[in-house]
Amino acid sequence: MLSKAQIKYIQSLQHKKNRQKSSQYIAEGDKIVQELILAGMPVKAVYATADWVEQHAAALGKLPADAVYTVEAHVLKQLSALTTPNRAMALLDMPEVTYIVPVSGQLVLALEAIQDPGNMGTIIRIADWFGISQIICSPDCVDVYNPKTIQATMGSIARVRIVETDIKEMLTQTSIPSYAATLHGKDITEYSRLTEGILLIGNEGRGLSEEVIAASTHKITIPRVGGAESLNAAVATGIICGRLLI
Repeated sequence: MLSKAQIKYIQSLQHKKNRQKSSQYIAEGDKIVQELILAGMPVKAVYATADWVEQHAAALGKLPADAVYTVEAHVLKQLSALTTPNRAMALLDMPEVTYIVPVSGQLVLALEAIQDPGNMGTIIRIADWFGISQIICSPDCVDVYNPKTIQATMGSIARVRIVETDIKEMLTQTSIPSYAATLHGKDITEYSRLTEGILLIGNEGRGLSEEVIAASTHKITIPRVGGAESLNAAVATGIICGRLLI
């Protein structure tokens, strides 16, 4: 049974300032919790319904017995940041990551001012799908440990390294090519498959800043056939990766 103090602490992690202070975050979702355990992520505790605990006994065997809490569904609802709670949630330590300048032979995603948690989580999932192991975020991006972001990754947060730095400054520090997604760049269908480079994706409404576009070595665009003014940032990321990385 969870104490009032434990419940209050878990609820506090719904807020970025508390996650940063404690260096811990919450992951919610039946599949996500299982994937994080199996991937060897630093899971400190699991809170789940009795049926979920029984169903995933093998995975939970990797954790200390006192790290697994069987709780009622109404308790999970009390703990959850989601409208519809899942059957399991996990408490994890944030990994310690250090920014390293991209070097020759690397393929990375760089995100500037992505604001929507769902977009961020989906982009992390896309990176995982296409084998991109590192994402660089500008300081004004949404927190990658936001509960909605974590849920949208569907477990890919375990396989993608995420660091934070100034995007324009990063571009001045590396010699590998960079590809800025814009509405007026070179058609991506004219490019061959990339083996190295930085794919630059901007804010959902404004796109990339003029400074980042100017600092990039290539300006690229997805050819438009219909009348839509723009694409969702995560959708655009998926299309660009699908065309340039395969």
